[in-house]
Amino acid sequence: MQKSGQIIIKGIVQGVGFRPFVYAQAKKYDICGNVKNLGSEVRINAFGENFDSFLAAVSRGTPLSKIDSVSVLKAEGNSPDNFQIEKSSAGSLSGFIPPDVSICDECISDIFNKGGRYENYWATSCVNCGPRYSIINEVPYDRERTTMDKFPMCRECDEEYKSPHSRRHHAQTIACDKCGPELSLLDEKGQLVKCNDPIEKAAYLLDKGNIIAIKGIGGFHIACIENTALKLKKCLGRTEQALAIMADEKTVLGIAEVNDDEREILNSPEHPIVVLYKKNPASHPEISNLDTIGCMLPYTGLHHLLFSHLKSPVLIMTSANAPGNPMITKTEEAVKKLGGCIDYCLTNNRHIRNRCDDSVVREGYLIRLSRGYAPKRTRIKLGNKCILGTGPELYSNISIYKDEFCFTSPHIGNIKNPSTLEYLENTVDNLKRLTGAEFDVIAHDMHPQFLSTRYAKRIAEEFGAETVPVQHHRAHIAAALGKNEPCIGIALDGVGLGDDGTIWGGEIFAGELTSLKRVAHLEYVKMPGGDLATQFPERMLYGIMPSEEIANLLSSRGWNDLELSILEKQVSTGFNVPMTSSAGRVLDAAAALLGICRERTYDGEPAMKMESSASGGKPEDWKLSVYEKDGCSVLSTKDIIKKAFLSRDSMPLQDIAASVQYNLAREFAGIAVLKASEYGINDVVLSGGVCINHLIRETIKETINKAGLNMVINREYPFGDGCISYGQCVYAGLISEK
Repeated sequence: MQKSGQIIIKGIVQGVGFRPFVYAQAKKYDICGNVKNLGSEVRINAFGENFDSFLAAVSRGTPLSKIDSVSVLKAEGNSPDNFQIEKSSAGSLSGFIPPDVSICDECISDIFNKGGRYENYWATSCVNCGPRYSIINEVPYDRERTTMDKFPMCRECDEEYKSPHSRRHHAQTIACDKCGPELSLLDEKGQLVKCNDPIEKAAYLLDKGNIIAIKGIGGFHIACIENTALKLKKCLGRTEQALAIMADEKTVLGIAEVNDDEREILNSPEHPIVVLYKKNPASHPEISNLDTIGCMLPYTGLHHLLFSHLKSPVLIMTSANAPGNPMITKTEEAVKKLGGCIDYCLTNNRHIRNRCDDSVVREGYLIRLSRGYAPKRTRIKLGNKCILGTGPELYSNISIYKDEFCFTSPHIGNIKNPSTLEYLENTVDNLKRLTGAEFDVIAHDMHPQFLSTRYAKRIAEEFGAETVPVQHHRAHIAAALGKNEPCIGIALDGVGLGDDGTIWGGEIFAGELTSLKRVAHLEYVKMPGGDLATQFPERMLYGIMPSEEIANLLSSRGWNDLELSILEKQVSTGFNVPMTSSAGRVLDAAAALLGICRERTYDGEPAMKMESSASGGKPEDWKLSVYEKDGCSVLSTKDIIKKAFLSRDSMPLQDIAASVQYNLAREFAGIAVLKASEYGINDVVLSGGVCINHLIRETIKETINKAGLNMVINREYPFGDGCISYGQCVYAGLISEK
């Protein structure tokens, strides 16, 4: 039986209450010694008869910790008379900081405990909950290195902080209404609104139909009640886009279908937005004109207090930023940029160091990787080089690989916007500092004009690093597979520059990850006007099926002779008409054909409305042609559009919409099955933003599984471009090691 030792625990052990947890276990097992935080590891010198039991207990960790390894060495020095928590110092940086998490049940109870020290205090937290990443300046994670350093603890908080018997023992975010961050309510001009309780007043104003910007953990939201939703949409210029709601669990269960897994996700420490099917697809049209609705439960003390005063059961909660732009984090910026939209601003004086949007989950799959889930840390062996993945251009984030761990940032956005590009650069600087990274390799998208590519080349010169271009869809497959083994890779998304200079988006690959060969794809079709065809899907429709029938259809919808003449000439001459194999563009064209969406006002709108329109529809089997060209099998998407066109008079719209999606997925997956047999490969990897679509994804899975093949999907990263920077790191790391 061992009676002493130095225990070194590595992993995510900062910001998770690990040292007070160790202290409590030491007292429980009558252990003397000390515990010290050294960056991404905790070092414990322990002496006592119950050493083995103590070791087993601390090896399990806290609810928020993630333990990579536990090692035991010889103890340093002699046994002291007690057990102490020592001051942190710098050390390993492999563990990183945990993401921000929701307020815990015990802190919620504290807030509503009449006469308690935390009664009605909006920023109540403990070692098990609250902000982490959003407030960290430097590591190790201690109060003086967070934005809480501006709020010295009062005597009562200091006593709790030091007390081994308190849940707030060494809780770096501990605060109360005497010493902590303060709330204030401002009018649209930024002037202080005098009131006894800003939260109670804000709830009253919301119930009256006002729109209020609310400063949260990682940035500002814009909030209003359901009756004000249309006003808010018009103000934001998002008249068609669905908005997310916040409500208590009982209300959500009354609005949407929620299975056990979804209920668990709603209540998880991450508290993401969960996209759920409405019980009545036509309900709440002002919030969402789809058959789904994004729901989240209150996840901060402020939210819970706000709902305790609200009469309305539902709050619209949308990020206070234009699509693709970074979240607003500063009060003066919120007042300035939102002044024409909001009526009031509920804010506080705690600085947000690292902004973080809400995460979005659907059917257990991530759509947006952000608050609660990111920054994300993945253990993976990619060699000894330090790698930066700069990501795509839309839905961007960044990843850093170092010492067998990959760290992926929260969602950043569309870096075509100058402010978002600046945010990406700042995020690289922040994560580089927090991980101690010195880049050897910069991985980037193959597209030379992407701003993320230009940034990659600039920073590579600065560090003297090697650059590795990674084709967009191979990055998708790399993110899903994560290892250099043979696979069949299916990538279905919107756009990505291909090896041949065309726009890919419906691809099947075969081979080992570092030598993936394109073996099949969707048919190349014309995109009249390039990006203009994504904004106006009827252009895409004519590009796929440039016939007199389609021209007549467009004419009946208001296209004049001049417009049609220009479109016809453009398609016939090929001027500014790129070719694409994109699955997203096929769905756009089908949505335009069926009159479901004639103009895209937000990313993914045609496909999302197409999926919603197919709700309850019964797909019909269509035989689609497959032909060989340039060494690849090609699925004819022209066939899909033609069959949909010919079915308009004989099938209900919802059945046609379902048939388009079902047959696209079934036939393409069927090609993948044939390629798996041809190459003798059992693993089929699926990725790409189109796979968020339930019917398409589940049809592919069913086809692959029926063939006895292994379906590989990485649930830890989004299907869409939120996985690209990670995939770039995986691909570049494996290439560099060959």
